[in-house]
Order: sequence, then structure tokens, then C-alpha cells
Amino acid sequence: MQLEYFHMIDRIVDLKVDEKTIVVEAQVPQESTIFEGHFPGYPLMPGVLLIESMAQASGWLQLGVFKFERMPILAAVKEAKVRGSVLPGELMSIEASLVHEGSGYAMTEAKIRVGGKLRANSALTFTLIPFPNADMRGYMAKVAERVGFPQQAVTP
Repeated sequence: MQLEYFHMIDRIVDLKVDEKTIVVEAQVPQESTIFEGHFPGYPLMPGVLLIESMAQASGWLQLGVFKFERMPILAAVKEAKVRGSVLPGELMSIEASLVHEGSGYAMTEAKIRVGGKLRANSALTFTLIPFPNADMRGYMAKVAERVGFPQQAVTP
């Protein structure tokens, strides 16, 4: 996890395009400037970053399902619940499933578990747009390689 670059996902563990599911992992860093203010003496992963982690896992799922042809942009967060704290150094397992797609939108359901225990979940809605330019698509292809996204899904 590279919080300073908003890269919340370390690796794709399992991507099942046919089943429209993904499992990713993200190791929360032991130290980050984020924890200096959230909270001094009791560092916690901010809830908004837990939601962002679920959104990014959902985004990688959509990139796989839609064959890297459209870019998912987070449009709405519904039913977000933080059910327990996520601490520095913990390994998050994030699962997402695509539950609806149509009319330029997609909806996912996502969960974060630490040590098998549910820590957060949410229903997320995305707008699906064409990649705005070749630079953005190239950047996403490089990130895809870093997280272990199946490369056959990246190349047209």
C-alpha cells in the first residue's frame, strides 16, 4: 500500500471474470503521516481510506470484466459500514463482486476482512467512461502490472 500515492491495493489474489469477483490484498503501512493525526497515540486507518480501498478493488474487478476498455469512476457510496478498526501493519483482504451493470454505470458490493474478521463493507456505484487519453491508459497498465493484474486483459 502506497498511501502517499493513493495506491491502496498491493496485489490481486484472485480475479474471476466469469463470476465477476475479485480478492485483493493490501498491507497497511506501519508508519504514515496519515497516522500522525488519525489519531496521536492510537493510529487507525481512516474510514474514508477503507472505502477507497474497497472502491479500488471494485475498480480492478471492473477493468477485468470490461476487458480494460472502460475506466470506472466512483460515483456513489451506499451502506458503508466500518465494523471494526484497521490498525497499522495489518493485512487487509478485500473482496468485491459486480452486482449490476448497464446504462454506463456499474454497482459492486465490497468487504474488508482482517484475519478473517469483517472490518468494513459497502455498496458502491461507478460511472464507466472511456479512458480519457493514452497516457491515462498507459499509467493504469503499469499499475496493473505492479498489482498482478492479468496482462492479457490489459492488451487489446
